[in-house]
Amino acid sequence: MKISVLGAGGWGTTLAVLLHFNGHNVTLWEYKKSYAKLLNKKRENPDYLPGIKIPDEIVISYDIEESTSNQNMIVLAVPSQFLRGVIKNVSPSDIKDTILISVAKGIEINTLMTMSQMLKDEMPSIDENQIGVLSGPSHAEEVSKRIPTAVVASSKSHEISRSIQAAFMTSYFRVYSSTDILGVELGGALKNVIAIGAGIIDGANFGDNTKAAIMTRGVAEIARLGVSMGAYPETFSGLSGMGDLIVTCMSRHSRNRYVGEQIGAGKKLKEVLKSMNMVAEGVETSRSASQLAEKNNVTTPITNEVYKILFEDKDPVKATTDLMTRDMKTE
Repeated sequence: MKISVLGAGGWGTTLAVLLHFNGHNVTLWEYKKSYAKLLNKKRENPDYLPGIKIPDEIVISYDIEESTSNQNMIVLAVPSQFLRGVIKNVSPSDIKDTILISVAKGIEINTLMTMSQMLKDEMPSIDENQIGVLSGPSHAEEVSKRIPTAVVASSKSHEISRSIQAAFMTSYFRVYSSTDILGVELGGALKNVIAIGAGIIDGANFGDNTKAAIMTRGVAEIARLGVSMGAYPETFSGLSGMGDLIVTCMSRHSRNRYVGEQIGAGKKLKEVLKSMNMVAEGVETSRSASQLAEKNNVTTPITNEVYKILFEDKDPVKATTDLMTRDMKTE
């Protein structure tokens, strides 16, 4: 198949190499002309995925029209808050028969849309069954080294989810299928907020007990919000829910956990973000998640406290105390 990957960050580059390994004709689109030329010259992504060779057969382009026309699939590996801006430059006539696969894990601020909802909103002429997502516990640093990984492909169309599954499945990258696209997207996006909370726990030198509580109660509130919006409850105990939550809360590769850890150690959000060259999706998603919870009348205490720490400068220790001293509840 002809497959284009939009977004030459670490994850986009990793998926481009994986798809090439699977025998597909792959184009990797980079929005910045100078960086696209650097990628072509070095055949490596020094800023986002150093040490991993980009095969010569992969076409690297900064031309969005060239990268999106006559493709069987387009993988959207652009950070969630920038994806709409990229899609605006894609002609609907170029993708009328193309499967669109979002791999971004976020919720658009202001609209509170998932990425699949935003794609349909921005391109109303496309069939919603063309849209799919790929999500799960999958750090680029490990997948690029062919470390065994399992994820889930989802679309409202079972046929499309199976097509995505077949395109990506390798000996080191196992793909399951699902039709709960909303649940898969919410699990992938909302766990980033909880991962910031887990990082705060690390940075503030709380213990394993505290982190386990944050993770367990975090997945409970993610599921509570997701089910209220129409997702399937079982999705949140799967790869895109609990699986992704575990790896993002625990891994040294996790950008969201890193942000939380730095803030828990006393740094300010602006200072932390300025030091990073990659996007921590959970920062902006904490805004969207808090608003979604309020809109759906769902209690999300951990998400709310993370938002207050990030944007209202609330003390992490005070936030933890407030979580611990809430009214008694049943599990």
